[in-house]
Amino acid sequence: MSLMGGLVKAVSERPQQPEKKPRGRPSPGRAVAVICFACFLVAFVFSRPVSFLPSEKKTRFVYSSSSSSSSSSSSSSCESSLPRSSQDCESRTTSGKANPRDIIREVSKTHQAIRSLDKSISSLEMELAVARMNSNGGSSSSGHGKGLKKAFAVIGINTGFGSKKRRESVRQTWMPRGTKLKRLEEEKSVVVRFVIGHSATPGGALDRAIDAEDAETKDFLRLDHLEGYHELSSKTRVYFATAVAIWDADFYLKVDDDVHVNLGILTTNLARYRGKSRVYMGCMKSGPVLFQTGVKYHEPEHWKFGEEGNKYFRHATGQIYAISKDLALYISTNAPILHKYANEDVSLGSWLIGLEVEHIDDRSMCCGTPPDCEWKTRSGNVCVASFDWSCSGVCKSVDRMKDVHKSCGESDAAIWDVVL
Repeated sequence: MSLMGGLVKAVSERPQQPEKKPRGRPSPGRAVAVICFACFLVAFVFSRPVSFLPSEKKTRFVYSSSSSSSSSSSSSSCESSLPRSSQDCESRTTSGKANPRDIIREVSKTHQAIRSLDKSISSLEMELAVARMNSNGGSSSSGHGKGLKKAFAVIGINTGFGSKKRRESVRQTWMPRGTKLKRLEEEKSVVVRFVIGHSATPGGALDRAIDAEDAETKDFLRLDHLEGYHELSSKTRVYFATAVAIWDADFYLKVDDDVHVNLGILTTNLARYRGKSRVYMGCMKSGPVLFQTGVKYHEPEHWKFGEEGNKYFRHATGQIYAISKDLALYISTNAPILHKYANEDVSLGSWLIGLEVEHIDDRSMCCGTPPDCEWKTRSGNVCVASFDWSCSGVCKSVDRMKDVHKSCGESDAAIWDVVL
C-alpha cells in the first residue's frame, strides 16, 4: 500500500505545466487506466518470487539433417513434463556431445543401405547381360525355356577320345543306361550326358568312333569345341552355352569321368536350393598359385594373383560342381569376354567371383574313396561324390570304380525315391 500511495502522491505533486490548449477532447479515464495497469505490473513483479537464473543449458550437436532432427526431438523429450529416467536423458546427451551409440547406429544404417544398393546394382547388371543375349538372338532369363526341353538338372560328364573304358566303368556303376536313362529324364527331369568336342580333324577316326558309341548308348552331348587338355576352360564355357540352348534346367553340373557320384543324394541336395537364382555349389577350396614352370597345374598368369606364394580366391574344385540357370546363362552370354586361366576350376571361379553369387561349400561332394566314403555311408551320411585327391579322381578308376560303388554307392532305388 505504501508503494501505491507513493505513486499517487508523485502524480499529484507533479509540477503544473502551463496550460495548453488541447487539440481534442480531454480523456481522464484513459490516464487512470494506464496508471492502474502500471500498478498491477509492479505489484505482480514484487509479490511473486521469480528466478532469473538461466534454465538448464541445452545441448546441440549438428551431425546431419537426420541427426539434428533426432537431437532436437531427443532434447525436447527429455525436457518435457512426462516422467523419464535421468539415465535415459543422460544417455542421449552427455557433456554437450552426441551419443556415440546414435552415431554408430546411423553409420550402420548407411552401410546396410549401401549393401542393399550394391545387391540391386548387381542384379540389374545380371538382368542386363541376359537381356543383351535376348536382343542378340539368344534367350533371356525370363524368356528362356520357350521351345526348350524342361529339366531339373543337366549333368555333363567331361570325357575325352581315349576314355572309353572310363565311360564304361561309369555306365556300369552310377549312371543309368538305356531305358533307365530315358526314364530318369522323363520321371525325375535329370539329364546325364558324356560331354565331348571334336578332334583336330573333324570327321576323322576319333570322331567316327564317338559317333558309333553314341549311336549305341545315346548318352553323348557333342560340342563345337576342339578337344585338348589345355582347353578345358574353353570347353567349360562351350558346355554351358550348349546346355542352356538345349535344356531349360534349374541346375547345370560338370563332373569328371573318373569320379563316383550318387545321383539320389545329389538331386536331394540340389533341391534345397531350387528357389534361389544364383547358386554356385561344390567343394570350395583355395590352393596355392603355382608359379614354377614345368610343374602340374602351373599358372602362367601367376603375377595377377599378387606375390609369389599367394593363394587363389575361393572356388569349387573341378571334379564336380553345379551352377544355377542364371549363372549358366550369364556365362553363355558373356563367353567371348570371359578370361581363361590355365586351370578350368579357377576360370569358372573367376567368372563368378565378381557377381552376387551364393557360394555353397558342400563337403559331401569331395569325399575320399574307401574307407572314407564307406564309413560315412555306414553312418548314414551318404556322399554325393567320391574321388582321390592325389589323382584328382578315383585312382585307376577303370579298375576300382566298381569297388568304390559297392562300398559307397547308394541303393538303386535312391534316385527314384527323390521327390522334386
